[in-house]
Amino acid sequence: MRPVTWGGWLLRFALPLLLLNALLTMENHGPGLWPRPALRLSFELAMVLLALTAWVSWRGQAGARMLRLLAGVTAFWMVARYFDVTVSAVFGRQINLYWDSRHALDVLRMGELAAWQIGLAALAALAIPVLLYGLAWRCWRAIAHELARPRPRPAIGLVGLLLFASFAAHGLGGRDTRWFFSMPVAPILAQQAEILAGQLLPGQAASQLSTSPAFEHSSLAGLRGADVLLIFAESYGVTALDDPQQAAALAPARAQLAQAVASGGRQVVSARVRSPTFGGASWLAHAALLSGVDTRDPGAYELLLTTDRPTLVRHFKTRGWRTVNWMPGLQKPWPEGSFYGFDRYADRDRIGYRGPPFGYWRIPDQASMALLHAQELAEAPGQRAPRFIVFPTLTSHAPFRPIAPYVPDWQRLLGADAYTPGEVAQAVAQPGSWLQPVHAYVESLAYTFRWLGDYLSGRAPRQLLTIVIGDHQPMASVSGAGASWDVPVHIISADTQLLKRFEALGFTPDLLPMRPSTAGMHELTSVLLAAFDGTTDAPLGSAE
Repeated sequence: MRPVTWGGWLLRFALPLLLLNALLTMENHGPGLWPRPALRLSFELAMVLLALTAWVSWRGQAGARMLRLLAGVTAFWMVARYFDVTVSAVFGRQINLYWDSRHALDVLRMGELAAWQIGLAALAALAIPVLLYGLAWRCWRAIAHELARPRPRPAIGLVGLLLFASFAAHGLGGRDTRWFFSMPVAPILAQQAEILAGQLLPGQAASQLSTSPAFEHSSLAGLRGADVLLIFAESYGVTALDDPQQAAALAPARAQLAQAVASGGRQVVSARVRSPTFGGASWLAHAALLSGVDTRDPGAYELLLTTDRPTLVRHFKTRGWRTVNWMPGLQKPWPEGSFYGFDRYADRDRIGYRGPPFGYWRIPDQASMALLHAQELAEAPGQRAPRFIVFPTLTSHAPFRPIAPYVPDWQRLLGADAYTPGEVAQAVAQPGSWLQPVHAYVESLAYTFRWLGDYLSGRAPRQLLTIVIGDHQPMASVSGAGASWDVPVHIISADTQLLKRFEALGFTPDLLPMRPSTAGMHELTSVLLAAFDGTTDAPLGSAE
């Protein structure tokens, strides 16, 4: 071999190693899809290099099969690293391979991408790992070739052992000896393997369900037969209250909602609770509140659906309420919904919307509310059974557009001419963005406040109890890095005695719940039951 020179060694050994390290330590601080290199060292890469050095010292060379294996594992590591840091940056939570992979296509479709764009994304998803494999193979081949030279191997081995010792000594004497290392990829993959095993292998579900609330102790007498409308406001998180810019932008719409509530002879009290999810997976929040069971672990949700645990739905049903699940966003069969026991499931095709479609979700929230009122709430309360209705909204779902115009004539929303072609074209022309979504997010919440206020000011039944709760915080590109998982909950009613019970249970007057949350969403179920029963012996947060 030619004599080793510093310049030649740098080009042939150090540069391939630095390239691999950059791809294995990438970071993404959001909100974009493009990560950036970090001035960190991959512990796993260092240990593989140490092992490869020992192998070459022992066997004399690394064979083609070994290099192909190293390249394949390295490319897989790179892809895993990218998805972990990017999902965390965009959605504000760790990736969940089991759940996220099932909804990846739906997320692309929500963005109003054309078929060719989705196809191009699919091709990229197939091509990029292949390209990474080819790159990793060439890098490992160059590194192995240089390791065949005896002179650098002792120094490489010594550095590798020192790095291993530094990693292993972390925490001794309170010292941080890993500060220059990037977060390893192996624990991320181990966690995903555990999740998959818990979901796919019989008998491997590690989740133990939390205790259900004492439904049997609540008679619902405190409601005095009132209709109950439970609105899960999509992506309505405390960022809309705590972020100064968002709060200021929403202040006029919030004030208008408060005025509308008052003009309808109603009052509002509010609180904060912790959602079991962040940036998505709304069904975990729905299940937590409707069952009173902690669903922070998706495995707990899956396990819950296999049980006969009581729910708010069945509780109201057995006491004479007609229970309705108003789901305009449900676009496919939902057999697991039978767990809740609703009298009526109304999905996208069954709520009776005849107007033009708006984007992926098709049906604007105001039109959904108009149809719900006409079919379930328009008849005088004394001439029908009281209603318990669950209505998850759609407009404030990422990417928060298109946003339909507000229509003063609610009767018009029941027909095929609900919106004019010009109104549709104008709404669709406003582009949504996954990367710069804050403005659209604020507009979508302002739209929600407007139609809700208009409905409560004069159209809603006088004795209607309205519960508005955010299902989760919006994705991290809206709420910011490290945001809390808290969401607002508002109780709106003309029954002052009922609202005073909620105040005694930890709620505060008005639409601005400033107290920090002390309870998870599943704990709110017991609070609702206590207030509905006419008692105040289960204040919010008392379970902790």
